Amino acid sequence: MFLSVFDMFKVGVGPSSSHTMGPMVAAARFLDLMRASPFEFHGLRASLHGSLAFTGVGHATDRATILGLAGFLPDTYDAEKAEAALDAIRATGIVHPEGLRDLHFDPHEDLKFDFGPNLPGHSNGMILMATDAQGDVILQETYYSIGGGFVMTEAELAAGADTNEGPPVPYPFKSAAEMLEMTTTSGKSIAEMKKANEIARGCPESFAKGTARIWEVMNDCIERGLSTDGILPGGLGVKRRAKSIHDSLVAERGMNLNAPHTINDWMSAYAMAVNEENAAGGQVVTAPTNGAAGVMPSVIRYWLDHVPGATPSRISEFLLTAAAIGGLVKFNASISGAEAGCQAEVGSAAAMAAAGLCAVMGGTPEQVENAAEIALEHHLGMTCDPVKGLVQVPCIERNGLGAIKAVSAASLALRGDGQHFVPLDSVIETMRQTGHDMHERYKETSLGGLAVNIPNC
Repeated sequence: MFLSVFDMFKVGVGPSSSHTMGPMVAAARFLDLMRASPFEFHGLRASLHGSLAFTGVGHATDRATILGLAGFLPDTYDAEKAEAALDAIRATGIVHPEGLRDLHFDPHEDLKFDFGPNLPGHSNGMILMATDAQGDVILQETYYSIGGGFVMTEAELAAGADTNEGPPVPYPFKSAAEMLEMTTTSGKSIAEMKKANEIARGCPESFAKGTARIWEVMNDCIERGLSTDGILPGGLGVKRRAKSIHDSLVAERGMNLNAPHTINDWMSAYAMAVNEENAAGGQVVTAPTNGAAGVMPSVIRYWLDHVPGATPSRISEFLLTAAAIGGLVKFNASISGAEAGCQAEVGSAAAMAAAGLCAVMGGTPEQVENAAEIALEHHLGMTCDPVKGLVQVPCIERNGLGAIKAVSAASLALRGDGQHFVPLDSVIETMRQTGHDMHERYKETSLGGLAVNIPNC
């Protein structure tokens, strides 16, 4: 099994990797399908199903679908151009995708929210259609946004995810047990094995540039969030808090009156800064999803700013170790809130961050696996119940607490010798089973939990 660090950490746009980035990517894939087709197309239609329908407006799924059909992509997203394009499309009912003729697409008529039963493959389903001059559908494809910006067609999902396309990698592992066995026989760390796999599929120069960009975008997102205040969009009136928390922490420096637990406020401020930017539709990195995008950068920033001996030269080691754990979770369970609740998003992010931190602080592979296990175990059962379908409440604060749990998990693992009672593989399987058993109202539909128990929402 191979899942690249650049698949796990994608540069994209908020507020959701599965509900915003995924539909945009699906639309881009459909445009490619149209370009390869011999038919002459005149129009487009789209229908959103399951969680994409129930929380689509709050997650900007409608905007993402429209923009995707107009040719926009998450990693090159330009907010100013996107707004201009949306205004033009809504006014004219025409999209202008590159390489195709102008196509009729009236968002009010041609984009449907279907609140009926889910499509059979996944909670996040969408159907894209192209029509002829008479308005008859002559090309159609079903896509599933399976979490973290990953998209699969109906046929791809039915055939099973193939994570081994491309040249063979030297250290393929499908479980944490296999991973640990390989570290023993090879004498390499988890990050060293993961890097060898990455280079087998790419080149050292592009790997170094790519990982540097991941951290650059993460850290820039923190800085924007720490310097911006105001009210988040969406109608809930949620106030940005990261800046004021950070300002007060900076003002208290050197006063020698701070309680030790104040470090938790630093971690929360870093994480909330990212998720406030995400909620505002800013540029973020999926880690492994947008809804959980604040945990990883918060823990890295905590390590760099507050832990003696930390150095930016080891950030790639942090990311590689985290990606190895994230790949195991995705391959054996899920990173999708619509599929398994927030345990699959913030829980996975905390496990990844705990593993990365443990590694750069000198942990053995066994301690790294233990750190990931502790962090994920103590997110089991966490629901995804965003108020009004927005990635704001409880999502923003939840990232701060996920970062704190990640650091605590790494610290506990480092205090031990790597031997522990519950294996990471067992926790991942438990998370999968828990997600399967969880009622749909608690899986990113905003039909249960906090989403229905907050007055006037």
